[in-house]
Amino acid sequence: MSGNVWGYLSDSGYRAGTVLEGFGVEAVDGSIGKVDKHSDDVDSAHLVVDTGPWILGRRVVLPAGIVTGIDQQEKKVYVGRTKDEIKGAPDFESAGHENSADYLHQVGVYFGGFPLV
Repeated sequence: MSGNVWGYLSDSGYRAGTVLEGFGVEAVDGSIGKVDKHSDDVDSAHLVVDTGPWILGRRVVLPAGIVTGIDQQEKKVYVGRTKDEIKGAPDFESAGHENSADYLHQVGVYFGGFPLV
């Protein structure tokens, strides 16, 4: 386990108040989509990523703790997971789902089980 996956790593480049909606999201092995929504709530900071045609228009929730870098000029967020790891994340079903404690627990357990790349 990598600890609390719901907070940004100190060296990720994230600054409170940064608007990430619309940024591209890059896994360690390629692009996965764009940030649709962003929450920087304490103990539940995350991104909702629209994967577009990559996984048939699916959206996924990525905990802030897997963000390894943010490039403001390029408008990209880098995450320390592979495309396959992200594809295997728990299904995101609706906007209300991202605030469900049970769902966020599933996501946290899933992503907390992989070491950062």
